[in-house]
Amino acid sequence: MKIKNIILTMALMGCSTLAIGQTVEQRMDSLQLLIGQQTILHLKATARKGARIVLPSFKPQDQIVPGVEVVEQRKGDTMQMGDDRIQVSRDYTLTSFDEKVFVVPALDVKIDGKSYHGNPLALKVLTVPVDTVHPNQFYPAKGVQDNPFEWSEWSFAFWLSLLMIIICGAMIYLRNRLKKNKPIIARIRIVKRVPAHEKALREINDIKHHHTSASQETQKEYYTQLTNTLRAYIVSRFGFNAMEMTSGEIIEHLRASGDQKMIDELRMLFSTADLVKFAKYEIPMNENDANLVNAINFIDRTKTDEQPKEEKIVPTLSTEDQKSQQQRRLIKTLLWVGGISVVAIFGYIVYQVAMLVM
Repeated sequence: MKIKNIILTMALMGCSTLAIGQTVEQRMDSLQLLIGQQTILHLKATARKGARIVLPSFKPQDQIVPGVEVVEQRKGDTMQMGDDRIQVSRDYTLTSFDEKVFVVPALDVKIDGKSYHGNPLALKVLTVPVDTVHPNQFYPAKGVQDNPFEWSEWSFAFWLSLLMIIICGAMIYLRNRLKKNKPIIARIRIVKRVPAHEKALREINDIKHHHTSASQETQKEYYTQLTNTLRAYIVSRFGFNAMEMTSGEIIEHLRASGDQKMIDELRMLFSTADLVKFAKYEIPMNENDANLVNAINFIDRTKTDEQPKEEKIVPTLSTEDQKSQQQRRLIKTLLWVGGISVVAIFGYIVYQVAMLVM
């Protein structure tokens, strides 16, 4: 009588559950596995649309029952079932390292705060049988496998090596070109600019010390050097080409400077010089000294306040020299680029070969 009452009660509960439309299903992919293998536990809960369904949650290495471990818990999935019902499912990856038959209990599912359960399952964990009585049946470890050559694995490294060889050849060619194309060295000279009056006075002082005799030949050389020094000074000081003019033309150009006594003394000096050079006229020693003094006075009266200074003189390169310099710069740039490329390619080839060999 009691058994009949229990069966009737369970039937009524099942009918009520179906009537409400709330069910829980629990199953496993495999109920038997070897130690360390894995199986998946599927848990599904169906309820009316809008119901709040909470599936059990486990962290990795949590145990559902002692000996059965959760490896991974996947995200839940919700699906519309029609007739205003939804189904929420979740998968659990299980494993075990004990040889035993485990009872996986029905997991607790909350639907609108009430607990619902699926059906418990049995999980049998087996070990690998080892025959220790007949060890000769086991074979020793095999040797290293000799894998066949695959061109597809080595082709990229081969073509890179070929490219590196071509770049090296081009670099050798450019290096030889660079040796043949000698550099154009444009030396910058620093020249000290001496004022015209200082240069002229220095030359007159040298003339005075080198010409102490009064012979005809020495007087001719004396006046030639003295007038040439004055002409060069006039060119630098007054800006007209006194080197190509006669004495009279020089005097006419100098009249614009003003001092008539100075002009007369300079005319006398040039006239005396012409007589000595062309008419072989001999001049007394004291008159030579007087003409030298007149030349010095002329320079002192007409000199400027210019001071000595240094100037940098940069030589002007020809068009061919400029092209040569541009070619050298281009060749050096290509050599640098080629060297960096060769190093990079070689490093990459070594890396690729090491990866293939390992």
